[in-house]
Parts: sequence; C-alpha cells; structure tokens
Amino acid sequence: MSDPVVFPSTTSTFALPLLFSGQAQREFFVNQSLSVIDALMQFAVIDIVGTLPQDPGDADCYIVAAGAAGDWTGKEDQIAIRLAGDWHFVMPHEHMQVINRATGQKHTFSSGWVAPTEPQVPTGGSVIDNEARTAIADLIEALRAAGLFAAPA
Repeated sequence: MSDPVVFPSTTSTFALPLLFSGQAQREFFVNQSLSVIDALMQFAVIDIVGTLPQDPGDADCYIVAAGAAGDWTGKEDQIAIRLAGDWHFVMPHEHMQVINRATGQKHTFSSGWVAPTEPQVPTGGSVIDNEARTAIADLIEALRAAGLFAAPA
C-alpha cells in the first residue's frame, strides 16, 4: 500500500488555504478560497491603480500600481480583490494574463505587468503606398479589437 499524499497548507499557484485534519473554522478557509477563485476566474481587473478606490464592490479586482499607499503599500503588481469588506492580495504568477476593463487591453505578468504598445501608422516618406498604409492601419485596428492594444482615449 502506498503512503498517503501529504499536502502543504496552501495551493502552489495562488496560495489558497487548504483544509487539514482537526482544523477549526473550516468554512472560513473554504469560503476564502472559493471567493478568490471566483474573482480570478474572470481574469479581468477594473484597472491598474495606486490609490484605494472609493466604494469598491465585493469581488472587485485591481492591479496594484507602483507607489501605492495606504492598505496597498508594498503590494505593487499584486491583484487586490475586495472580499467581505476587506482587501485580499494575490501574487500573480509568470505569464498570467488579465484584461484591463478600463482600457480593454490584455496585460501579461512577466516580472511585472506588461502590455503591448501600439505601433505608429506610417505618415511620411518619399514613397507613399496607400494600400500598405491601409493594411497596416487595419492590422492595428484588428489587434486593438483583440485586446492587444488599448482603445483610443
């Protein structure tokens, strides 16, 4: 007979608390884990901000910007999730992607949150190729619609 599997106290990716034998208040740990999973399943954040939002709703998610203050001090790049009237912070893992609802753009975590930058549409030069410029503009618009580039302000 094989030995039973021994689990750590948290999950490996998002450090969600796991239950263990004899644990008191198990419902707290289960509810916390389910709330974090529920918030992260959407893979969307409201925006990247450094100041606490006014009147946040339950399960609202934000990426904590550099230089954040107050309850978010020292939480740069983490995902702040509002749970039961308090902030819960999740450290992103490499190559995690989220949609920024404020811009409609995808952000990928790679030692920090990064988003693709939009190339400039050509405007000058000695030879003007209108078909090429139209194709480049259409490509940029298609990539914007796919969430790679932010929507124009």
